[in-house]
Amino acid sequence: MLPLGAALLGTLTGCATAAEVGTAPEATGEAQQTETAVDARYRDGSYRADGPYQSPAGGESIIVVLQLENDIVTDVEIGLYPTSATSSTYQAEFAGGIGDLVIGHDIDSLDVTVVAGSSLTSTGFRAALATIKAEAVES
Repeated sequence: MLPLGAALLGTLTGCATAAEVGTAPEATGEAQQTETAVDARYRDGSYRADGPYQSPAGGESIIVVLQLENDIVTDVEIGLYPTSATSSTYQAEFAGGIGDLVIGHDIDSLDVTVVAGSSLTSTGFRAALATIKAEAVES
């Protein structure tokens, strides 16, 4: 595996602040922010996890790096590892749109389904998010 710096070179996203989040996800149909009954608390910090998923071209993966503060996602970076030109396109579109959908939201409210036309990459994001939540949860 490449060091994170090399993996993320040229593929960073998430510079938006909570105030810059655009149209509500419900209106765009690209992701949902749901209010959940989860009462977990998470340690502040930066967390990194692999997000594997299957595409028609085969196994794919992204790396997700989330910054948490008081259970709120304050930054997100996506490292891309496409195995085909089509996957490269969808992963890049996903990376370009995910920040607007998750930054400023409680980690337990995230329900990312489709981002900029990419639904399969979202599967990898959700897998990485589950790993991050398990690592960050306060016991």
